Amino acid sequence: MKYNCDLISDLLPLYKDDICSEVTKKIVEEHLAECPECKKMLADMSDVTIDEKIVKEKDEVINSQAKFFKRKSAFAGSIIALIFSIPILVCLIVNLATGAGLTWFFIVLAGILVAASLIIVPLMVPENKMFTTMAAFTGSVLLLLGIIAIYTRGSWFLVAASSTLFGLTMLFAPFIAFRRPVNAYLKNHKGLAIMSAYTVTFAFMMFCIGLYTGMKTFAPMAFAIAMPLVAMCWAFFAIIRYLRFNACTKVGLCIISSGILSGVLSMLAGNAEKVVSNTGVSYSTPTLPLMLSICGVGILIAGIGFLIGMFKGGKKNENK
Repeated sequence: MKYNCDLISDLLPLYKDDICSEVTKKIVEEHLAECPECKKMLADMSDVTIDEKIVKEKDEVINSQAKFFKRKSAFAGSIIALIFSIPILVCLIVNLATGAGLTWFFIVLAGILVAASLIIVPLMVPENKMFTTMAAFTGSVLLLLGIIAIYTRGSWFLVAASSTLFGLTMLFAPFIAFRRPVNAYLKNHKGLAIMSAYTVTFAFMMFCIGLYTGMKTFAPMAFAIAMPLVAMCWAFFAIIRYLRFNACTKVGLCIISSGILSGVLSMLAGNAEKVVSNTGVSYSTPTLPLMLSICGVGILIAGIGFLIGMFKGGKKNENK
């Protein structure tokens, strides 16, 4: 044979993928006609069953390791749950032994459930760990607040629960929206869903505070302050998310919207001030020159951004 088998074996992958030159291809074919071993090597390289077998073995190894870690996590979660059950049992015995009945025992139980939702639930749940953990944590915190309110006979539960729900939504909604199973339902509307969740929980919190403090005193002031701020947040979101302008133009439009909504705030301030004056709370509103200055700055920045966008667009068309 004219060429060594080691040399041909190095060229076989290039020959098989048809990425070698015609001279190399001719050399390999001449050698294959004379060497059955190299011919068999080429046939083995072309056999896709070997690749399929390797992929199958890889998947089996990954699945077996996943099952192993799931069993370990479940075992660790069971041990931690057993440890958590010890103080619950001790509190139950002490509560009954002192003749107090099942009173503060439920507070201890709910407090331990809060810790368990963050430690045990991620270990025990096989899928959608973040969503399940956050849901369990939120439910356990609300349960703890409810038990304390019942034990102390307080009327503050709705205020505390709605405020807690709003705070947890502010923290967890962006993470939950991008994780399974929620992201499959929201698709490209995650930002809209997050803003809606913020608005709904905020409105519910304000409603609960109004019920607790008295709507006649609270509602005018809350509406005059909160409504323009919520509208401003939605305006910023709509401008940034949906308008197809450059960043400079969007900044200018956001500033203009803040100036306009400041004017709305000053218009609503008149009715609110009459109610708030009876409570001794001072209430100040933006002045007209300040609002006009804000809008003027926004128009200037938006105009600069618009001109920059037109200049870049025209320059691109000239290059084409």
